[in-house]
Amino acid sequence: MEFSIPFVIPIQSHSATLARVNHDFIPYLPWLGGLLGLLCLWAALRSARKQRLIDDLPTSKTTGVFIGLVELKGTAESEQPFTSFLAEQPCVYYSWSVQEQWSRTVTETYTDNDGRAQTRTRTESGWTTVAEGGESQLFYLQDDCGVILLRPEGAKLETQTIFSETCTPLNALYYGKGPSGAVMNSDLIRRFTEEAIVLHAPLYVIGQARERQDIVAPEIAADKSAPLFLISTRSEKEVSSSYGWGEWGWGFFGLILSLAGIFLFEKQNLSGENWIIVALVGVGYLMIAALGWVWMVYNSVVDLRQRVRQAWSQVDVQLKRRHDLIPNLVQTIQGLRDYEKNLQTELAGLRTELTATGPGQPGPDFHSCARTLIAVAERYPELKTQESFLNLQNNLSDTEQRIALARGYFNDIATYYNTRLEIVPDRFVAGLLAMKPEALMTVDGFERAPVEVSLA
Repeated sequence: MEFSIPFVIPIQSHSATLARVNHDFIPYLPWLGGLLGLLCLWAALRSARKQRLIDDLPTSKTTGVFIGLVELKGTAESEQPFTSFLAEQPCVYYSWSVQEQWSRTVTETYTDNDGRAQTRTRTESGWTTVAEGGESQLFYLQDDCGVILLRPEGAKLETQTIFSETCTPLNALYYGKGPSGAVMNSDLIRRFTEEAIVLHAPLYVIGQARERQDIVAPEIAADKSAPLFLISTRSEKEVSSSYGWGEWGWGFFGLILSLAGIFLFEKQNLSGENWIIVALVGVGYLMIAALGWVWMVYNSVVDLRQRVRQAWSQVDVQLKRRHDLIPNLVQTIQGLRDYEKNLQTELAGLRTELTATGPGQPGPDFHSCARTLIAVAERYPELKTQESFLNLQNNLSDTEQRIALARGYFNDIATYYNTRLEIVPDRFVAGLLAMKPEALMTVDGFERAPVEVSLA
């Protein structure tokens, strides 16, 4: 259905007015082009910094997550997943929208340069969102070692499209999932889309790890100091590549804007192309881009060095945990073993007293034995020695695994750091701080005294 909306635009000499506006705007073209170019350059450097962060951060296991920025890979899991609105799939997060198409014909009357009234018609069209919604929850990321809690609030979510369909009222979906009303000038066409993180979907996560409030375990949550909090259904390679394209795209676009402002200004004022000035502007932009790149690389290498130092400290933290935890567990088991030994001795004595009566001898004092058994039962703990040994075995295995993961993480991030110091052109920037490679951790080169487990 089309509607004709006539109206009059009182324009006296439309072209002359436009020319005057352009003439007044020309002096600001170089400044505007330069400002927009610098903004694009800033966006390019920001994308480059995030790409380097993704490339330089080793992937951690869930059981090896320590406090700080971490990178994880796994699947999305939840005990009580949502059912998405449109696709009706189990999800940990989803958002949906319904858009309706509209179009209209507009007729306008204006006065041309000769003072004559003219009429022209144009068609306008677009999409209007008529309904939307979604749900989000805390969920877990699971890998081959365990699970870790994710708090998606504040994260950049890169979801996947699980439903997309365009239909007319002849389709039951049109009114079944959409509103009963219609927008003005509707074409009676609706587009249904839904984005989600489905249950068991592969995830790539970068975020700040912190201690949970309810139990002794880490979680990934938003943090103002973290350079990136990303939960993506794309792979690490795809995410890194997108930031790489952003770096080059924004950088090239900024150069074009800077040159365009100068080119248009010089063309209007000098009635010709002053290629020397345009070239100088291009060289200046590239120099600023080079300085910005050096600044970005310098900060990223310093940040990487700090993460290497943090990884080294985490190894000592895990060794300290082993040194303090294991002896206490062994001492507890020794106490339980001695307790059960004494208990079995007492029970054997009672059993002997009950059975060591001969003919013509007085019988046992059952009341005395009963009181002794009650006292023994009250002192007997619910803990079992077998369970305590299993607990010790599990803690020994978990502790050694934590130490192995901490050492492996240190070697990984130290390798990234050493590589940055050797490749060109990063090595020249690293030379400004006289940075030196970090030695990798080896069995012979780095060892702490192990905790001896002896129950003798």
